Amino acid sequence: MSDRARSFGAIAESYERFRPGYPEELFRLVTAYAGDPVRTALEIGAGTGKATRLFARPGLTVTATEPDPAMLAELRRHLPADVRTAQLAFEELPTDETYGLVYAAAALHWTAPAGRWPRIAALLRPGGVFASFGGPVQLADPAVEEAVRRARAPFLTTDEIPSPDGTPPERAMQWPGTELERSEWFTDVRQAVLARRLTVSAHDYLGHLSTVSAYLVLPAPDRAEVFDRIGRVLPARVELAADITVHLARRRDER
Repeated sequence: MSDRARSFGAIAESYERFRPGYPEELFRLVTAYAGDPVRTALEIGAGTGKATRLFARPGLTVTATEPDPAMLAELRRHLPADVRTAQLAFEELPTDETYGLVYAAAALHWTAPAGRWPRIAALLRPGGVFASFGGPVQLADPAVEEAVRRARAPFLTTDEIPSPDGTPPERAMQWPGTELERSEWFTDVRQAVLARRLTVSAHDYLGHLSTVSAYLVLPAPDRAEVFDRIGRVLPARVELAADITVHLARRRDER
């Protein structure tokens, strides 16, 4: 998984161009759960700032952290000057400052599991909120999905990331909610799904795949071949199921 986690810097501009952003509905969901107005937020693994742009607004000071220098440079090109940024991995974050909100957008699975929850708790004020959100971008048409699966099969059995704790997909509560429910540091764990459908050109869908870590770690000739094969089976435009799964939890006032 570490090779996949380190694969994004080379395609930072494509990541910014082809990855979808996040809807206003997500901001409303997180802030409604928080209750009291959130004044400070820390973002883990901000990438090119897709979620940073959603949360950075008057009255809410965001500190966006990202370990990859190329991704962070792309983020800085798209954000207002009052967003604080730091080139730091989650495991390197100092815990001498606390926040009302700590969040991760499609990034938490790249963090080291050892000490994850005590560290996040240390970054939150008592009663502060943790939010994790993301989800795979999948082809909505089963026939197109099957054609792509067959085209991809000689190179990849799947391009998705398995559940970090092995939670099966049919279980109601998914990771990281499963770990949050077991953690002594958090309470009031909730899971919500924001349904989202997108329609894009075949070219843009291939552009999205070019930012997916499973393809990025393939040898360059294999990556070119699999994209060529997938491109041949795609219609001119494709519908995508890009639901966002949101996990929310509150730091306990006392351990």
